[in-house]
Amino acid sequence: MSASSKAKATNKNARFIYQDDELIEKPFNWGQLRRLFMYMKPYTKELRPVIFMMILGTMTRLGVPALVILAIDEAIAPKNGDTSIPKLITIGSLMLILYIIQWASNAYRIKHTSIIGQKVIYDLRNHLFQHIQKLSFRFYDKRPAGSVLVRVTNDVNALQDLFTNGVVNLLMDCVQLLGIVIILLVWNFKLGLAIMITVPLMFLVSTTLRKRIRTGWQDVRMRQSRINSHLNESIQGMKVTQAYVQERDNMGFFDHMNTDNLKSWNRASALNQTLGPVIEITAAIGTFILFWYGTHLIQVGAITVGLLVGYANYIGNFWDPINRLGQMYSQLLIAMASSERIFEFIDEEPTVGELNSAKALPKIKGDVKFDDIVFEYEKGRPALKHVTIDVKAGQSIALVGHTGSGKSTIINLLCRFYDPVEGRVLIDGIDIRDITIESLRSQVGIVLQDTFIFSGSIRDNIRYGRLNATDSEIVKAAQAVNAHDFIMGLPDGYDTQVEERGNVLSMGQRQLLSFARALLADPQILILDEATASIDTETELKIQEALKILLAGRTSFMIAHRLSTIRHADEIIVLDHGQIVEQGNHESLIAHRGVYNGLIEAQYRFV
Repeated sequence: MSASSKAKATNKNARFIYQDDELIEKPFNWGQLRRLFMYMKPYTKELRPVIFMMILGTMTRLGVPALVILAIDEAIAPKNGDTSIPKLITIGSLMLILYIIQWASNAYRIKHTSIIGQKVIYDLRNHLFQHIQKLSFRFYDKRPAGSVLVRVTNDVNALQDLFTNGVVNLLMDCVQLLGIVIILLVWNFKLGLAIMITVPLMFLVSTTLRKRIRTGWQDVRMRQSRINSHLNESIQGMKVTQAYVQERDNMGFFDHMNTDNLKSWNRASALNQTLGPVIEITAAIGTFILFWYGTHLIQVGAITVGLLVGYANYIGNFWDPINRLGQMYSQLLIAMASSERIFEFIDEEPTVGELNSAKALPKIKGDVKFDDIVFEYEKGRPALKHVTIDVKAGQSIALVGHTGSGKSTIINLLCRFYDPVEGRVLIDGIDIRDITIESLRSQVGIVLQDTFIFSGSIRDNIRYGRLNATDSEIVKAAQAVNAHDFIMGLPDGYDTQVEERGNVLSMGQRQLLSFARALLADPQILILDEATASIDTETELKIQEALKILLAGRTSFMIAHRLSTIRHADEIIVLDHGQIVEQGNHESLIAHRGVYNGLIEAQYRFV
C-alpha cells in the first residue's frame, strides 16, 4: 500500500470514528453484570434442576479423591500391613457409582444450560431490536447502519458462551473450589495453608492484567463495528464505486481496516493468553510445596501416604477450576465489552417520545397547522425559522424551494420523526405531542423519492401498507396508480419475488409500487416527497389522473422539483433558508413574478 493510499485511508478512516464507536473507559461494572444476568430471571425454575445437578456432579467429583485415600490407607497399604481385596472392590464399586452419577449430572447440565442460554440470547436480541425500532431519527442520523447491525449480531453473539455454559460453570467451579479449600484445611490445616499460600500471589499478578485485557477486547469490538459499517456502506454504494473506478482505493482502505482489526485481535488474544501461564506456574509451585512439605509430615507421622496422594488429587482438581475461572474472566471481559455497547443502545432514550398521558388519535378530518415552528438539526443552525402554515381538511399543499430550504423538514415534523424546538404541529386542533405515535402515523401515508422495496413478493410489498388487506384490495390499489399492467407483465405477476431494494425493477416501477402501498393504507393525510421524480412523462400523466381521484377528500402535501406536477395544488408554499417567502396558488404566484416564477422560468429554460 503506497504512502498516498495510506494517507487517504487514514483520512477516510476518520469518517468511521463515531460517538458509539469510541472506547468506553469505565471500571468493571458489577451492576451492569447483574443487569445482564437479569435476562436469566424468567428461567429461574428451569435453572433450579440444572443447579442441583451441578452441585451433585461437583460433590461426586470431590468424593472420588476421598475414596482414593480410603483405598490406600484401608485396603492397599493399611497400618497392619494386610491388603484387603474385598475392601478394595467395595471402594472401587463406590467410585464407579460416583463416576456414573457425575457423567449423568454433567450430561443433564450441559444440555439444559445450552437450551436456557439460547433462550436468553433470543430474549436479549429481541429486546435490543424492539428498542432500536423505537429510537428517533436523530439516533440514526449519527450512526451508520453497519454500526447498529453489529450490536444486534456480533455483540449479542459474543454473550452466547457466557449464557450457554459460562454462568453455570462459574458456579460449579466456585462450589468446587470452596469444597476443596474446606477439605484441605480441615484434614490438615498446616499443609492446606502451605499449598494455598501461592493463590494470593497469582491473583496479585493477574489483577494487573485485567484492565489491559478488558480494554483490548473493547478495542476489538470497536474495530469490528467499523468494518461492518464500511462493508454496509460499500455494498450499498457499489454502483457508485464501480462507476468512478474506485475499487482499488476501496480495497486498500478495507485492507487497512482489516489489518488494524487483526493487530487489535492479536494484542487482545496475547494478553488473554498470559493468564494461563501465570496459573500454571502457580500450580507448579503449589505442587512442589505439597510434596516437599507433605514428605516431611509423613516422616513425622502427621499424615499418611494415602492422605498425601489424596491431597495431590485435590490439588489437581483445585488448579483446574482456577484455570477455568481465569478463562472465564477473559470470557467475562469479552462479554462486558459487548454488553457495554448493547446497553449503550438500550439506554438510549428516543428524542421523540410519548407522554404518559398520550391518547390515541381518533379518526381525523385532516386539518393541519404548523404554529410558529422553529426547528434545528444541529444546535445553532435552524432549518425552519418561525414557520406558520394553516391547512384545511382536503386541501392539497405543494412545498417548493431550493435544496435545503426546509421542505422535507416540514414533512418530518408532521410525521413526528422529529419534534420542533419551538412551536406546535396540530392536527384537527390537537397537538401531535399529546397523541400516540402509532395512531398518528397510521393516518398519514407517505411516498418517498428513495423508495424502499423489501425482499419478498410484489404482493407483500404492496400489502405492507395494510397487512390485513385482501388480494382484491391490493389489485385495486395497483390499478389506481397504473401499476397493474407492468406487474402482470412480470414472470409471476403479483407473486414475483424481488430482492432487497427491488433491484430487478426500474426506479419508476418501484415508485409505482410505493404509490400502491401508500394508497392501500387509505390515509387521511397523504405525503408525496418527490414521488414522481423518477417516472417518465407518459407514466406521470397517468398518475396525475389517478391522483385527482385519490387525493379527493384527503389533505395532501407534495414536494416536487418538477413544478409541472404541482400547478393544480390549492396552495403553493415557497421556502427559502427555512422561511416562507411566498404563498398562493399557481396563477397568483406567476402573476407576482417572484421566487416561484423564477423557479418556473429556470426549469423551462433547461428543458
